[in-house]
Amino acid sequence: MSRDNTPVFDDPAGGWNQRYRAEGYLFGTAPNAYLESLAARLPAGGRALCVADGEGRNSVWLARRGFEVDAFDISDVAVAKARRLAAEAGVSVHYEVAGCDDWAWPEAAYDLVAAVFVQFADPPARARLFERMARALRPGGCLVLQGYTPAQLAYRSGGPGRVDHLYTPELLREAFAGLEILDLAEYEAELAEGTQHVGRAALIGLLARRPG
Repeated sequence: MSRDNTPVFDDPAGGWNQRYRAEGYLFGTAPNAYLESLAARLPAGGRALCVADGEGRNSVWLARRGFEVDAFDISDVAVAKARRLAAEAGVSVHYEVAGCDDWAWPEAAYDLVAAVFVQFADPPARARLFERMARALRPGGCLVLQGYTPAQLAYRSGGPGRVDHLYTPELLREAFAGLEILDLAEYEAELAEGTQHVGRAALIGLLARRPG
């Protein structure tokens, strides 16, 4: 599978719109496997935020579990597909078209914030994003993050293909030093998420909680 992400870096909205115009759901309609594996450890409902949610697979899953869900993505094409997916599932999700720097981040508003493969932000943008995600949590709220490690550069199963965009345990511990780390797993697995995340992958997953 090709991993030429140049249009996404040069023109994020246009690049992602071009990719999401493909038929079907690029990353499938099932939730991310790491997020789903944490089901028993997530808050029992409340408000949830899905960051750069794409075509809606994770926001719809959380809505099905009883969360009141907000979600945003920079691609209006993806958000339109997410709205269709939610309608087909019979759930309500509040979707907005926005980039991570444009969205109106509230503080201490969410019981759960989920960010899955949000790795097209450069390091300064990533620092801003991580800080905003942590501040958006209510005391006791949980953060779920899934991404690729630098070992992903050896695979062709997805990712930005740029080492400074990839995650290490040390990077995540430093970025979320104000949160209680409940799970930080670096591992390899076979991905089967639509047509874009397929094959062996070097992954990292984080579950953290805001104290209070």
